[in-house]
Amino acid sequence: VYRSRQKNDLVLMQFGHNDAAENKPERYTNVTAYKEYLRLYVLQTREKGAIPILLTPVNRNYPWKDGKLSNVHGEYPQAVRDVAKELNVQLIDLTELSVAAFTAKGQDYVTDHYFMNLPAGKYAAYPEGLKDNTHFQPEGATAVAQLVFQGLQDLKASTAVGRK
Repeated sequence: VYRSRQKNDLVLMQFGHNDAAENKPERYTNVTAYKEYLRLYVLQTREKGAIPILLTPVNRNYPWKDGKLSNVHGEYPQAVRDVAKELNVQLIDLTELSVAAFTAKGQDYVTDHYFMNLPAGKYAAYPEGLKDNTHFQPEGATAVAQLVFQGLQDLKASTAVGRK
């Protein structure tokens, strides 16, 4: 990715799912190291004349309480916000956007239509079905892409307002 970046490329960076997995030491990264990696990616992007945009992690389909979804990534979304502020990097708060959007649709809907929770016998690739509240079906991927697109539109609008 570093070698292929060009001047004025937009580079969207979103990490956190694997980094926060303390029970999987082969991919876990503590918050201090996570922030260092984010800083490195931002600086390398700017080194190439490209434009970094940080995104907080998209939420998983848990934890739900009283019909509302909550942040599942602990300190990692705030770490992204901190680095964005520290390095003056544009930010799309995908954690908050996805929590709000998924909550608005409701737990049953997003479980069945957005995430890879598949019934047994429906898909040849998953004859036993699948229960996955991290990865998306096409409808969920499209919904998240729309959140990111709207976030980019909002950044563009706020940048234009800031130039006046």
